[in-house]
Amino acid sequence: MNLQVTEKKSDGVERLLQVEVPVDMVRKAEEKAVMRYASSARLPGFRPGKAPHAMIRQRFAAAIRQEAVESLIQEAYKQVMGDSEVKLAAQPHVHDVKFNEGEPLTFELHLEVHPKVELPRTQGFRVTRTVRPVTDDSVQEQIDAMREQRATWAPIDDKPQEHDMVTVVLATADDSGEIPEGKEYRLVLGGGQAIAGIEELIMTLNPGETAERPVKWPDDFPDESQRSKTKTVRVTLADAKRKSLPDLDDAFAREVGEFDSVDALRNAVREDLVNEATREADADVRQKIVDEIIGANPFAVPPSWVNQMVGAYIEAYQVPEAEREQFAQRFRAMAERQVRRDLVVETLAEREKLAASESELDDRIAELATRRGVDVGQLYASLQKAGRLKEIERGITEEKVFKWLLGQNTVE
Repeated sequence: MNLQVTEKKSDGVERLLQVEVPVDMVRKAEEKAVMRYASSARLPGFRPGKAPHAMIRQRFAAAIRQEAVESLIQEAYKQVMGDSEVKLAAQPHVHDVKFNEGEPLTFELHLEVHPKVELPRTQGFRVTRTVRPVTDDSVQEQIDAMREQRATWAPIDDKPQEHDMVTVVLATADDSGEIPEGKEYRLVLGGGQAIAGIEELIMTLNPGETAERPVKWPDDFPDESQRSKTKTVRVTLADAKRKSLPDLDDAFAREVGEFDSVDALRNAVREDLVNEATREADADVRQKIVDEIIGANPFAVPPSWVNQMVGAYIEAYQVPEAEREQFAQRFRAMAERQVRRDLVVETLAEREKLAASESELDDRIAELATRRGVDVGQLYASLQKAGRLKEIERGITEEKVFKWLLGQNTVE
C-alpha cells in the first residue's frame, strides 16, 4: 500500500501521524467489499451471488463504505507500524477520519510509545533519613486503640453525654414550617455526625423523651443553601448507650495476644511501632533517592500508563462511581510518580543486571515456607495459582536495585 504518512506531532512519548490512503487503494477496498456482499446477498428476483454489482452498491452503500474504511485503516495501520521501529506503550487511537467519494482516505493515528529512560546520573546524591520517634504516648495510643476495639456498650437511663451512642428519631421543619414524620438515626455524640445544635438538643433528653426547638445551621455547613438558616427540629431519644473500656491489666494482655503481663504487651507494641517506623524511614529514603534521580534525568511517561495506575488505585480503594473523577484528579500526580519510580527500577535492574534470578526466587519462597511452617512445594503451587510469583520476583528485584543505589549515594 503506497501510503503518505506525515508526522504532525512528536512530543515526548506521543506521536500524531496524518495518514493518506491513495484513491486507487480506496477503490480496490470498496470493490472487495462489494464482491463479498454480492457473493452472499439475497435480493428479490436474483439467485444468491447473481445480483448486479451496481444494485449491490446501491442497496448496501453504507455497510460497504464502513467495511472498506475499516479494512483500509487496519491495513494502513499494519504498514505504518511495520515500517516503524517504535515500541508502543498502548493501543493506538484513530481520529478525524475523512472519506469522500473519489478522494483519498485520510485519518490521524495517535500513538503512545515507550519512554526512552537512560539515567546517565544515578550517584552522588545526598538524602536524609528521618525515623519517626516512638514515645510512651504513641505506645499508649496504640494500646488505647486496642481497648477501644474491645469496648462494650451498655444502656443508660439518664441524659447522654459526649461520646455516648444514641438512637434518635429526628425531623426538621420544611420551608412552610411543617415538621414531617421523623427518621431514625444512630450516632455517637461528639463525632461530627450531627450539627452541634442538634447534639445539644439530644443531650437535654432522657431516653423516651421528645423535645422541639429552633436550631441554627452552622455558617460553614457543606450545603451552602442551608448555611446560617434556623429551623425547628424535633428529636425523640429512643435509647442511649455508654461505652465501657476493658481494664488495662494482665488479663487484658493475655486476651489480646497471650502476653504474660501489661509490661510484656507494652514492650511488644513498642517493638512493632519501632519496626514500622524503620520501614517508613527506609521507604522514604528510597523514594527520595528516586526523586533525585528523576530530577537529574527527566523523561516523559505515557499518559495511558498513568491512567492505568489511577484505575488500579480506584479499584484498590473501591471508589464509588460518582467520586472517581474527583479521586483521579487528586491522585494523578501520585500515580505519575509511581510510574516514574517503576521505570527507574526497571531500567536499573536491566542495565546493572540486578533482576531477581530463579534461585533467588526459590530461596525467598523457601524462607516464606519456613516462616509459615508449610511445605515449600505447596506454597510455591499456591503462589503460582494466585499469580503472586511475579510480585515476589519484583520485590526481590527492587531490594537489589535499592541496595545498589544506597551504595552509590549518601544517606545521612
